[in-house]
Amino acid sequence: MIEQNKDRYYETLEESSTGWHAGKHNPWPFINYVLWILREAYKEFEQRVGQTAEARGAKVAMVREAVARLAGEFRLSDIGRACPGVGREWIRRLLAETRKAGGVTCKGHGPAARWRWLGSKGSTSK
Repeated sequence: MIEQNKDRYYETLEESSTGWHAGKHNPWPFINYVLWILREAYKEFEQRVGQTAEARGAKVAMVREAVARLAGEFRLSDIGRACPGVGREWIRRLLAETRKAGGVTCKGHGPAARWRWLGSKGSTSK
């Protein structure tokens, strides 16, 4: 933000340091500038946090869509890449529940396990 407002930065810095050698400078223009930058940065932060807030069940829907999108077999790591921010253990538990409901099948164990979506039989919702 300082880079975007560098002209104002240099103006306030010059204004605040005028008379510094004589001890007659006024630091308030620069202090006010820094406070303004902090306020604007906080507003931007608040806006970004508001955009990332997810509704309840959003992760379930994200995993469900990723599983349905993958054609053929997939691994747990494929779902992890398709669903950033969703924990691996949570995906594992969700796939296990979906398998019990008949929505996916699994061949193998551990990292080499291959999963396959069977359609809308099972549900990945809790």
